[in-house]
Amino acid sequence: MTSLVLYFAPGSSSMAVHIALNEIGVPFEARPLSFARGETRTPAFLAINPAGKVPTLLIDGRPLTEVAGCLFYLARRYPEARLLPDDDETQAQAVSWMSFIASTLHPARRMGLAHASEVWQIAERRLGTNEWALGAFSIVDIHLFRLFWRMARSLGPAAGKFGILFAHHDRMSARPAVQRTIEVEAAIGYELPS
Repeated sequence: MTSLVLYFAPGSSSMAVHIALNEIGVPFEARPLSFARGETRTPAFLAINPAGKVPTLLIDGRPLTEVAGCLFYLARRYPEARLLPDDDETQAQAVSWMSFIASTLHPARRMGLAHASEVWQIAERRLGTNEWALGAFSIVDIHLFRLFWRMARSLGPAAGKFGILFAHHDRMSARPAVQRTIEVEAAIGYELPS
């Protein structure tokens, strides 16, 4: 059996990997870190991940970093969870979505509401009338949910804006794995910058 250890900070991008682990239902050790106490900058953690970032997923003691990499690994390692379609083109679409999420949506929040609204409108058009980003629930939906969850709480877009993304958020929020992750992380406490 593969040994999995997740280093995470509640509410941060590592939430996506935490959700995926709960979706899969495999045993893992959760090691929460505090930004406020500088726990991602300790020599012990920097020896595991020199960038001092979460998520860091230890796979039999070997570190894997970055949300997309961790999600892709989990989806491929545990295909029975059906978090990634089998066909090459849809897998490429998953990589495309996750690249867009990481490079465009993730940094947008720090650039203000106007810029964030512009790029999130692209995400909304891209999702369109689909219930899930790839047609079936996948790691893309987990990644998209976490970023929208954070943006909606930090920037507070106007009521009625992003109806498609809020509907996606609501579908995700109804999933037991999401509820469990939020319950665990909220109990530890969020230390997210505004």
